Formats: sequence, structure tokens, C-alpha cells
Amino acid sequence: MSWTLVKAGVVATLIFGLSSVTVNAGQGNGGGGGQSHQSGGGEGPRAEGKDLHLAGLPHRQKKRGPETNLPIPRFVSMKASMGNVRRGPSLTHRIDWVYKRRDMPLMITAEYGHWRRVQDRDGAGGWVHYSLLSGVRTVIVQDEMADLRTRPDERAPIAARLETGVIARLGDCTLAWCEVEAGGYDGWTLKAGLWGVEADEIRN
Repeated sequence: MSWTLVKAGVVATLIFGLSSVTVNAGQGNGGGGGQSHQSGGGEGPRAEGKDLHLAGLPHRQKKRGPETNLPIPRFVSMKASMGNVRRGPSLTHRIDWVYKRRDMPLMITAEYGHWRRVQDRDGAGGWVHYSLLSGVRTVIVQDEMADLRTRPDERAPIAARLETGVIARLGDCTLAWCEVEAGGYDGWTLKAGLWGVEADEIRN
């Protein structure tokens, strides 16, 4: 049985004054290099929760955002190919990061007006304008190599292998497995090796 290796690429840039340094790696589900933005799903607060069963943490989470009434924290994704991450919720605050990957998963941890405080899998982040975010869910591979199987069973054939940092579109999830799509391949991988989905989140 043959399988394909799906590779990762550059993810984010940290700003130091007028210079910039590439600091992280990861791959989008489709589209250019850099940190991640997500296409599709429209813009604004409604877009963040467009697929409400995708909106983030499981039902035990009670806290709601003051602007959207959606769960806080929750997972979203970047919608464009570049986005500035600011120190505070306004254009007057300095830019600390530039996300440069379409589809990168992010966690929203606060809301203020048209701004959302987000963090990535490494805990880095800041404030971004809501128009840069989408409710379409993606995940990023954390394991050194994630097997993409034809069904949610460790005995199932491997269709592809995903490197650390690969970003994939998130589909259905059981307690142990998630269906994902990356690099033109669709299959099931163990949820424990992904960031962007809760351990007890069920999706169908």
C-alpha cells in the first residue's frame, strides 16, 4: 500500500521595530506560505460562528463573548493570506506579529468591539480585526508524523502522512479520531495529534 507525504512550510513573522524575523513553521490546507488565514465563510462576527457546531469548545463551556454571544474560548481560522496581530484592540496599537498563512487555526480568548484576541498553538498572538477571521475550522498537526487513514481504525490503510505543522480542514470527529483534508487527501487521524479541536469535541 503506497502513501503520500504532505509537507509543511513557513508560518509566522515576529516584528522587531522595522525588521522582521521568521520564527515558526506550519503548512496550510491550500494556498501560499506564511502563517495562516482561512478563505471562505464570509466576514464579521457572524462568520466566526457560521458553522455553530464548529464554533469551538464543547457544551460544558459557559462563558460567552460580549460582542457575538459565541463561546469563549473558541476555535476559528485565518481568512486572508496575511494579517497584522496588534498589542491591543485598535489600529493605534503596534503590530507584534504578522500571520502569513491562509487557514491557520487560532483560538479566540477575548472580544472587544470589532477586535478579537487570538492565540496560536504556541500561545503567541494578540488582537486582530474580526474581518480577518472565519468560522471554518482547521487544525494543525502537532505529531512528528500523523497517519491519515481511510477510516477511523488503526488497522485501516494509510492514505497519506502529514508532517508536523501541516494545516488541514477539519471534518467530523469522534472522541478519538478526526476526519481531515490536506494536500488533496482526505482521511482520519488521531485527534490527540492535532491542535485546533478539543479532546471531547464531537463533530458530525
